[in-house]
Amino acid sequence: MLLLLGLLSVLCGEPGLSLQDGGEFTFDGRIRQFAVSDSSVYVATEERLYHLNHDLSLASSLTQRGFLNNLEFYRVSEKAAGNATFHVNVLLPFGKNNSLIVCGVISECYCEVLDPKNISKLVYKEPVQVGPQKHSQGSLSLLVDVRTRSQTDTYILTAVENKTKSEIQCSLDYGTVNLQNTNKDQAGDIFSVNEGSSSTVIKTQDGVDFVDGFQINSTIYLLSNVLSENKNKIRLIWLKAETSKSATLKSLRGATLTPSDGGDGGSRLVASSLIPGGQQVLWSGVFIPDGDRNNTELLVFDISPDLSRPTDDDPHFSTTDKFSLKTPKTLKPKAVISKQNNMTAVLAVKKRGWMVFFIGTGDGQLFKLAIDRNYHPACSTVLHIANDDRQVFPKLHLDPVDQKHMYLPFRNQMIRVPVSNCSTHTTLHECWSAQDPFCVWCGSKKSCTFEDDCKGSDWLSIPDEFQQKMVSHKVELDKNGQITLSIQIHMTWGTGVPSNFACQFSTTSGELCSHINTPAFPQCSCIISNEPLPANGLKVSVKYRLEEIFLDERLMLTNCSEISGSPSSALCRRCIEAGCGWSKDGCSWANQGETNISVCQNMDVGMNFSKPDITSITPSVVSFYGRNNAVLAGFNLRNVTKVRIQADVDCSPKESPVWNQTDTTLMFHIPGTDTKGTFKACAVLSDGTCHGAATITYQSLPSCTDITPKSSWYSGGRKLTLRGFHLEFVEEIIHSHTTQKVRLPRNISYQSLTYDTPAAEHTWGSSHSAVLLKVGNQTLPCPIKLNYYPDPEFTSFTSTRKGDDVLITIQKKADKLEMTTAELSVWGVQEEKQYPCIIKDNRRNIETDFLMCEIPSIPTEEIQLLVIKYGDKTVRLRFLSSVHQAILMLRLLFIPIVVVALVTICWWQKRLSAEMKTL
Repeated sequence: MLLLLGLLSVLCGEPGLSLQDGGEFTFDGRIRQFAVSDSSVYVATEERLYHLNHDLSLASSLTQRGFLNNLEFYRVSEKAAGNATFHVNVLLPFGKNNSLIVCGVISECYCEVLDPKNISKLVYKEPVQVGPQKHSQGSLSLLVDVRTRSQTDTYILTAVENKTKSEIQCSLDYGTVNLQNTNKDQAGDIFSVNEGSSSTVIKTQDGVDFVDGFQINSTIYLLSNVLSENKNKIRLIWLKAETSKSATLKSLRGATLTPSDGGDGGSRLVASSLIPGGQQVLWSGVFIPDGDRNNTELLVFDISPDLSRPTDDDPHFSTTDKFSLKTPKTLKPKAVISKQNNMTAVLAVKKRGWMVFFIGTGDGQLFKLAIDRNYHPACSTVLHIANDDRQVFPKLHLDPVDQKHMYLPFRNQMIRVPVSNCSTHTTLHECWSAQDPFCVWCGSKKSCTFEDDCKGSDWLSIPDEFQQKMVSHKVELDKNGQITLSIQIHMTWGTGVPSNFACQFSTTSGELCSHINTPAFPQCSCIISNEPLPANGLKVSVKYRLEEIFLDERLMLTNCSEISGSPSSALCRRCIEAGCGWSKDGCSWANQGETNISVCQNMDVGMNFSKPDITSITPSVVSFYGRNNAVLAGFNLRNVTKVRIQADVDCSPKESPVWNQTDTTLMFHIPGTDTKGTFKACAVLSDGTCHGAATITYQSLPSCTDITPKSSWYSGGRKLTLRGFHLEFVEEIIHSHTTQKVRLPRNISYQSLTYDTPAAEHTWGSSHSAVLLKVGNQTLPCPIKLNYYPDPEFTSFTSTRKGDDVLITIQKKADKLEMTTAELSVWGVQEEKQYPCIIKDNRRNIETDFLMCEIPSIPTEEIQLLVIKYGDKTVRLRFLSSVHQAILMLRLLFIPIVVVALVTICWWQKRLSAEMKTL
């Protein structure tokens, strides 16, 4: 079903595939600013302001065109022309004040306060600077609360990019970081920077672009890139929002964030998100370590404020003109969450013990990655994938009301994407295996739902630490020779512990346990009877009860001491998966060895042949539908059985069988995937080990936009040029009227390809054929119909001497093919010798087309035969002498004479019959 939706989206031009329909809206221009409030979504484009509901349905919109008269802006009607456009740079819903603050530039700086429920209703307007004087992605604005002794005041904090100067100068006392009033009752009036008779702003002497800002309790956090001494530094500013505007700005303290590679220059911060909850202030950011977007990493920092350092003593920011020479505090990352190409956006949320990261990319994808409290990742999930390569904007927002959807912004579109699709998991095992902290198995509903959709506390979910299995077991041997089977259920139960947790052990051959220990969720165990375990293992069924939820787990119980053989990674995995432990001497009981399967990864496998190595994969860049007949080159490949392809965080690697293998090459099909990006490939041996390293990059699907010419003749073989994007991934072209496949020639590129059309299946009238692109094992429809017409009909030719050359004029019946001279090749035949005829002109008339060509330096003008080739077809056209032409004319004239004679005879017979009847 997902594939069908993908094909429809390519055909209809839809944005891509999402988890399910959450809503979307396409705007009339590029998004400049957007904001999400508790009741609405507001979006400012180049010429309009939109008020949307949370489901992205349109509530209203407002034109930003109008007239500027005496520094006052007046909007015009939708169809009327204006002399000015209000370009929005600040868009702030102010819930406590029941207003929407909109600021930007017309020809001067300008601000409006609108009614958030009816944006066409103007509450207040003023020509004043709030925010940058031109559109800037390196500027930000937010509402902050400053606590004084008697009350809490809300101000607009603006942090303005300081890289290039604007031609518009609205305010001479505006700084890099400013606090401005939000209402008339505050000292200095609305939008004022002043506090009494003076103003305090934060200045900088370096190039600064801001990435993010937020407030937690009384601390304001600002994150930016600072270009200083030709090196980029990632800076964090803390402000203590207390007492007054001036005191808040003067309280600045700072730190420098160092990326994971420890580099001291070149790294940039491109996206940011606070990780909510917890005693520490955890924050995540997307970094470009070396300035190349193809190499991005998502890092987590503890950015808790350091109040021990002096205030207003920073080398890059100051409320005075004096900048410190001291080196600021350095913060290093707590964890590297992900390294992948072209990450552009991040949003982090906390769900029980898990951190969940939503990651946007430069090629239009949205991933979800859950990390446990030990920073161990679960399986990544694709929530949205665009068919084209549109960048996801850096700022993502969660729906503040239902907390189950998020807003995904593109250049001129916004999509509302669900954070999870729990209902697609129909069993408890599927629900658990999704490793999704948002989903729980609801006992009362017997379905997988969001936690708040399950009434009561009888639900099961994944634990706070990553586990590969829902139920695991260990087999231990004590000093008295007794074997104990211990079961661990890796789940979280509602808000506490189930009251009636119980376990039952059984086998097909009778009783298993001589004694069952009292179960204590999430564990239960039993002492196995003294009968020896069978050599091939014993099938065991373990049943559990948790309130009204019942589980049934089946496992194979094996005597650990009998798992033997030459030490290898395969034997090690078999041992640990059987609930045993691995020691340096081989497999042992769980309490006598290592039970973590990671111990098997770097073992000497004891092979009696050389390990395979990979030097290249051709092609190595494909669409996410994969590619057939890829070639892997390397060394020692003869014993390879499969090629494994896996992302960095991927719980379901794909494996493809191989064929035509030699010691240095083999062939395999590159399988399709659900995502775009770079994957790792390795060569798999019969024991399951994987060797060598190569990369395969998955990109967007091909799409077609035009085809020329738009028709073909019945016999096929006409050369067509298809235009679009990512066409280098197309393997074959298929026409819907025939199953015959068309092999592509070599002239294929990102935006065009050429191919020869197949023949039509019937040769009467005109017909249509859809064009399909074969990519991997899938076909993509082109929104193009190709017309088939009868083959061109050449009727006659004449030859005329022209100096040493002979001019040939060919007559052809007019048709709809619109043939070009490049599609024709002509030779004149004289005494069984062929002479190329160079085509000079092609003149079209209503009934007859004339083609002119020249045969250079030919001894005589008497050409008896023309050989004409188009496509794959060759026709021979003989010269008609005057006698032959006269005979042909007589034949043509004879036909209407015969018809007239027959009609006359028929009329005469009817008249004679009528006269006979009257007698």
